[in-house]
Amino acid sequence: MGETMRAMVLDNFGGPEVLHMAEIERPRAAPGNVVVQVAYASVNPADWKAREGWLSRYFQYQFPFVVGFDAAGIVAEVGEGVTDLKVGDRVVTASNQGLGERGSYAEYVASAVERCVKLPDHVSLIDAAAMPTAAITAYEATFDVGGAKDGATVLVNGGAGGTGSYAIQLAKMAGARVAATCGPANMDYVRSLGADVAINYREGNVGDAVRAWAPGGVDLVVDTVGQGTLLEAVEFTRNGGVIAPIGTLVPNEPTIDPARAEALGVRVVPTISSHINQPRQLRALVAALADGKIRAPEITIMPLDQAGAAHAKVQDGHVRGKIVLEVNSAIGR
Repeated sequence: MGETMRAMVLDNFGGPEVLHMAEIERPRAAPGNVVVQVAYASVNPADWKAREGWLSRYFQYQFPFVVGFDAAGIVAEVGEGVTDLKVGDRVVTASNQGLGERGSYAEYVASAVERCVKLPDHVSLIDAAAMPTAAITAYEATFDVGGAKDGATVLVNGGAGGTGSYAIQLAKMAGARVAATCGPANMDYVRSLGADVAINYREGNVGDAVRAWAPGGVDLVVDTVGQGTLLEAVEFTRNGGVIAPIGTLVPNEPTIDPARAEALGVRVVPTISSHINQPRQLRALVAALADGKIRAPEITIMPLDQAGAAHAKVQDGHVRGKIVLEVNSAIGR
């Protein structure tokens, strides 16, 4: 195994154009870690925010920096103390990028073994790569925060995006009734994921549509869009219900009036994935994917060297499902 690798890196913060291909030192497996040879890496909104330096509050960047939270591939090296995985295992991982290490837009990525899950042979590496960040965030909002269960009513704001695509399916897996907002071109798509009702946010009033569907108020709102797009959710969430706005890191983002929420008996719980919960959640998600209880969202595959173009598409905010970067298709699909 060589000492260097190809990776899309940034030498400074900026727009999509700062991403460029370079030859850099490949990671080695520290104790409790594995190194994964990456077949596919998915693109998330958090990636362009990392590229622009928004994550500086969480860690100190070391340039050249490699973004990318998600990857699927095969284990290339195991560190001291790792017994659950071996070289050659097909895996999906939430990388160490959130800890300030280099991410998955590269031929190899390092991950803590607890955030690296072995894949059954029938699970596609492409489908698996699309999952970690989006599906873990959806799981956190739907189950850990929202407590979705059989018979509950759940509204997913932004049902056609990556997190929304998983949130719809997870809520349905729990036995809930689900409505989802989306644009007119995605109505059939969100229904195909299991949404009982698709609400076109560009026509009419979302609140009126939700009240007509759930006159007593919804039990849970999973807001994957934020930025003040659904401040009225507090008015159609039942007393005792929960609103789970997914963290966007957008500064000065409009938020629901806490006094109004308290008066209506609605809990507003800002939601973001955590390294503590990720191992448990990722294992549950892989099992659900393997058992056919959920499926991958619509996936667009782009080559690794087009990561900048992929970022531009995601940053525009209207990608259906997920974009996955092809790093090394020779590993398999």
